Amino acid sequence: MSRHLHWPDCRNVRDLGGLPTSDGGRIRPGALIRADGLQYLSQAGVDAVRRADVSRVLDLRSPAEIDAAPTPFTDDALGYRVAVQDPAVPRSGMDTIVKVCIDMLDLRPDRFAEAVLAIAEAPPGAVVVHCHGGKDRTGMVVALALSVAGVPVDEIIADYFLTRQRFATAMAAQLAAEPDESLHAEMIEFRDTRAESIIAILAHLDTAYGGPEAYLRHGGLTTAHLGVLRSRLVA
Repeated sequence: MSRHLHWPDCRNVRDLGGLPTSDGGRIRPGALIRADGLQYLSQAGVDAVRRADVSRVLDLRSPAEIDAAPTPFTDDALGYRVAVQDPAVPRSGMDTIVKVCIDMLDLRPDRFAEAVLAIAEAPPGAVVVHCHGGKDRTGMVVALALSVAGVPVDEIIADYFLTRQRFATAMAAQLAAEPDESLHAEMIEFRDTRAESIIAILAHLDTAYGGPEAYLRHGGLTTAHLGVLRSRLVA
């Protein structure tokens, strides 16, 4: 059974329910949903979200991004904002998506911890996590939450890689629309979603912090917080 959800006009929405945990459990269906930018939703898409028993829509974008492209839930009671990246802080040497993501994690452990806590402490119902494209910031927050829930690394990597398949048609169209082929390598670097990227990001968390759970503790989460998250996500 497909975990992909049809929310017009989004292209990358899926329920994390059904993913296995290392102790024999499963992520509870309807607990955690990842999505691309909900600013693209049509009215039919908004109606689909409301039918999905969503209790919180967690927007990981910066205030400037939200102001430029608000979603139907930006000013709704369901909306919740945690900006995990500050684009106002210039960073040099960020020439790969892995470097950008690791830089975000290292600079803002408190924000990533806050985002994961927003999942754990949401009212009963599904929590939707999204950013602009639903791949990098969303992918990291979801990977952290799934890691705490006990989902094996290979399953986290496989879920991350599904985003590449969902955006394959759009990626091909973007490349075809750019006549300057010298720009294609950079476009692919920052718009593709390769399994190797999340592998490198998770390896950094292991090496630098002792793993995702230790990283979240570094960001301020407690044993009690992590327990609440597990209880919420695991059936």
